[in-house]
Formats: sequence, C-alpha cells, structure tokens
Amino acid sequence: MRLDKMEKSWALYDWANSAYSMTVTSTILPLYFKMVYENGGGAATMSTAYWGYTNAIATLFVALLAPILGTIADYRGFKKKFFTVFVCLGVMFTALLAIVPSTYWLMLLVFYVITVMGFSGSNIFYDSFLIDATKEERMDRVSTMGYAMGYIGSTIPFIICMALVIMAQFEVIPLTIEAACKIAFVITAIWWGAFSLPMLKNVHQVYGINVEPKPILNSFKRLASTFKNIRAHKTVFMFLIAYFFYIDGVDTIIKMATSYGADLGISTTNLLVILLATQFVAFPFALLYGKLSEKFQGKTLLYVGIIIYTIICIYAYFLDSVLDFWILAMLVGTSQGGIQALSRSYFGKLVPKEKSNEFFGFYNIFGKFAAIMGPLLVGFVTQLTGRTNNGVFSIILLFIIGGIFLARVPVTTKVNQSSSLDA
Repeated sequence: MRLDKMEKSWALYDWANSAYSMTVTSTILPLYFKMVYENGGGAATMSTAYWGYTNAIATLFVALLAPILGTIADYRGFKKKFFTVFVCLGVMFTALLAIVPSTYWLMLLVFYVITVMGFSGSNIFYDSFLIDATKEERMDRVSTMGYAMGYIGSTIPFIICMALVIMAQFEVIPLTIEAACKIAFVITAIWWGAFSLPMLKNVHQVYGINVEPKPILNSFKRLASTFKNIRAHKTVFMFLIAYFFYIDGVDTIIKMATSYGADLGISTTNLLVILLATQFVAFPFALLYGKLSEKFQGKTLLYVGIIIYTIICIYAYFLDSVLDFWILAMLVGTSQGGIQALSRSYFGKLVPKEKSNEFFGFYNIFGKFAAIMGPLLVGFVTQLTGRTNNGVFSIILLFIIGGIFLARVPVTTKVNQSSSLDA
C-alpha cells in the first residue's frame, strides 16, 4: 500500500519519537539511572522500585491532562498548536537530561517526568491525527505502518548511542559511561525534533468543531457530555475497559525490561544488543499485523497479542540466562507494535471524526491511568518479595483481565455521530 504525503508525514512522527521511546524509556536512561542512583549511595534493587514509581507518577500527570486537552483541541486550529507545544517540551527536556550531575538521581527523575509529559502529551494529538491523515478503510494499514517505521527509525540513533556507551565501557574512546549516556540524550533530542518537522508542516486538522465563546468552560461541559456518551455506548466503553488492562501490561514490560534484565545480572552490552535486535523483529511483525487486518477482524488480532504477552509473563518468571532474555525479547517484538497499532485504529473506527480528540482524550486517559498500575504493581511486588521476577510475573493479571473484558466487547459499530453525541 502506497501512502500519500499526509499519511507519510503522519507515520514519520513515529520514526521521530520512537528514538525517545527506545533510548530514554526502554534502554539507556534506565541503565543510567541505576548508575546515578548507586553513585548516590542507593541499592540496585531499590532503583527498580523507584523507576517503577516514577513512571507511575509521570503517567498520572498525563492522564489527568489528557481528556481536558482533548476536548479543547477539538476546536479547529487548536490540535496542531497543542501538538507543537508538547513536542517542544519533550525534546527540550530530553536534551536537558544531559546537564544533570551524576549523583543527582532525584533531579534526573524530575526531568524524566517532564520528558514523559512531552512525549505522551504529543501522542494524544498524534493518535487523533490519524482520523485527519487517512481514510477509515486505510487506518489499520497506516497505523501499523507508523509503528513499523518507528521500529526502524529508532534503531539509527540507538545504534549510534549504543556504540558510544559500549566503546566508553571498554575504554575505546576517552569518555566515561556517564558521559556517553549524556551524549545519547542529546542525540535523541535532535533526532526527535528534526523528524517531527514533516508532521508539523504537512499534517493538518481536517475534522473539528467551530471555536465557541468561553472555549475552556465549554470544553469542560463537552468533557462531561463525552463521558456520558462513552458510558452510554457499550462498544466504546467495554473496549476502553479492556484496553485499560492489557495496554498497561504492554507499557509496563516496555518500561521495566532493562531494569529487570540488569537485576538478573545481564550486562549493559548484552541488554542493548538484545533490545536493538527486538526492533528489527518488531518491524516486519508490525507490518504483518497490518496485512492480517485485511483478512481478520482487529479484535481477533488483539486476542493474539494478549495471548503472546501472557506467555511472555510466564516465561519471564523462569528467566535466568542471557539466552532466555533473548527469547523473551523476540517474543515481545512479535506483538508489541501490532497490539498497539491495531488498538489505535480499532478505536479510531469507533469514534465520530469531528470529535476525535474528545474520544481519544478518553482513550489516552484510560491508557495512561492504566500505565500507573503496572509499574506500581511491579515495584510493590518486587519490594515486598525482594525478587524482580515476581514483580514481572504479576503483570499477567493485567492481560488476563484485559482479555476477559475484550471478550465482552460487542461487534464493532461506529458511534452515531448525531444522536449519540447529543444524548
């Protein structure tokens, strides 16, 4: 399937911001935080717990903002402005991670929280721009193409950053590991900012409502109306509950993977190489999910992803070698992009286009509030038992519950764009 200019520019933002997701969220920053925390006199196991708590706090901030921002951004001309603000916030503070002293672990976490707000906040509007960027019958393929481009695009800056860290570790270059990590944050910020430009230039808000007097007050009124409409529409509401649980499990595994591997004694070099290989596995499988969506219902493919992640949680409990971590990472790569991309397009087909930000605001608040629970669960179980594998295994509950609720989602039907919105 060939993409037009707007679709390509939209998908390219996944290429841009996935560098942040790979380098900051999943790999180098978690490892760097462990070093900073230990430099400050802390224990490695406790750093995993604090990393989980911090991710929970960061996603809470975004979750509280998501529905409010979504309702305001449905006014014509507002969506691009909000998107731009959050991209700039995320890019700037990602670069500023490099100025944090190597023993100031609390300051590092504060800066990280702000980068998460920028990254996640921009994604609220990026996701809803899918409605504007393509036609409904192309949503599954365009959405999965975005994730596929993200997996490949993120590997380029990550390879550079990984090479810096590894060469610093083996003293090939005259840099400490801490200095190499800081350079990696700057590289990531530059990549994210530069490849956001096509999205900023070429993707425009097509659907929306006319600006009203007292837009903020009216946005809160529409927010209450939207919540009422979601509750009244069984398909949307039941899907959001299912999504709440299973996407929490997905996000938690992404955020906690490197911390888990480090606690098991896997070296920094092995972790970085494994996670890089995961990106190359994820690329074709994201495209495969998109291709399969032409033959199978999105709901069926979401079940496939949930089952695979349930197997991952079970396997992770028994993990005790580098080979096991390789197998685990490859399993994650088979479904990580597919389950996220098809959740986005599945929901996009349900909602009224002119109020897509309102509904995607709730989509994101369900996702972000869910993302609080998983890291907290891992942190709590790890701290309680003193074993990281128990914390990771506890995530299986989220996939089981998510699958149960997904089974209760009725046959996909679109929200009535007139009667149901005025109900």
